Amino acid sequence: MITYLTVTFSTEGKRPSEVLSALHNLGFETTTGSYDCLYRWPQKATVEEAVYLADKVHATLRGMGVLFKLETVSDEI
Repeated sequence: MITYLTVTFSTEGKRPSEVLSALHNLGFETTTGSYDCLYRWPQKATVEEAVYLADKVHATLRGMGVLFKLETVSDEI
C-alpha cells in the first residue's frame, strides 16, 4: 500500500523545505508528478492505520500554514 500526499503551501506559512523535512521525519519520500510525497507501507495497512498516519501528519503540520490531502491506495496489481 502507498499513501500519497499533496501539500498546498502558503507564503504566510513555513518554507517548503521545512515542511518536507518534517514529512521526511515521518517516513514520507518526495516524488514528482501529481503528488508531493508518498509513504510506502511495510505491509498492507488497515483503515485504522491509515487514519493514524493522517493524525500524525496533521499533528506534524499543525502551525505550518499548509493544507494537505492524503490518498491511500493498494499497490497490488
